[in-house]
Amino acid sequence: MFRRKMRVQVKSPEQIELMRVAGRLVGETLALVSAAVKPGVSTKDLDRLAEENIRSNGGIPSFIGVPGPITPFPATLCTSVNEEIVHCIPRDDKILRDGDIISIDCGAIVDGWHGDAAITVPVGEVTPSVQKLLDVTEESLWRGMAACLVGATLGDIGHAIESYVRSQGRFGIVEGYGGHGIGTEMHMDPFIANVGQPGRGMKVGPGMVFAIEPMVNLGKPGTDELEDGWTVVTEDGKYSAHFEHTVAITESGPQVLTALEDGTARIAKLNAS
Repeated sequence: MFRRKMRVQVKSPEQIELMRVAGRLVGETLALVSAAVKPGVSTKDLDRLAEENIRSNGGIPSFIGVPGPITPFPATLCTSVNEEIVHCIPRDDKILRDGDIISIDCGAIVDGWHGDAAITVPVGEVTPSVQKLLDVTEESLWRGMAACLVGATLGDIGHAIESYVRSQGRFGIVEGYGGHGIGTEMHMDPFIANVGQPGRGMKVGPGMVFAIEPMVNLGKPGTDELEDGWTVVTEDGKYSAHFEHTVAITESGPQVLTALEDGTARIAKLNAS
């Protein structure tokens, strides 16, 4: 059996700046949508808000029409609540309640370039264990992005995510889903696992752009896929969190294209520790 050779798109500095425009629109959309999260709001309400913001600012939602095993994806956002890990379709009858968490995954295209990011937001008050899940998952994302250095490997990135999560308690790291290359398409080579061995895998070079996205469960790592062909849930029914940013690899260090605030100092601090 022959392994398919990866084709990794390398961008010029000018193209990375074009991607930053798409990334900023994604970041702004996530900020707008997360501010609207509260008990009584439906996931479809959030989806309508996101689509309006993206289109009114010259973008195109990335997710609408993405081919699936049964039907194309029909929405602007993936809105995954509680035990839903990823790819959940927004619905008018999916109403948020106090104590829920919602993972909001958003993609946008501007002038042919994609941005992709996700956040997990508490709905009202959540338990300390759930808040820790959110904090650990978000921090693991930053650890993974800090490992996106010229000359590093994909294994280094996965190891940075995995080792941090495992140091924080008994969480389940979702292994069947992960990050990816991004550029003129939303999903491109390489696949970036959220676990890994240092020094293993493809070497990272300048001009590569990745979407890094750890998904971490409060319970075990097992997953199930629902009959809609999209929604992925935890096998044990416990909560799951998902955070994601689009990051460019440059000679001067990783640049986070979907963050509204410059993450350079945070990454530098992690790499200095």
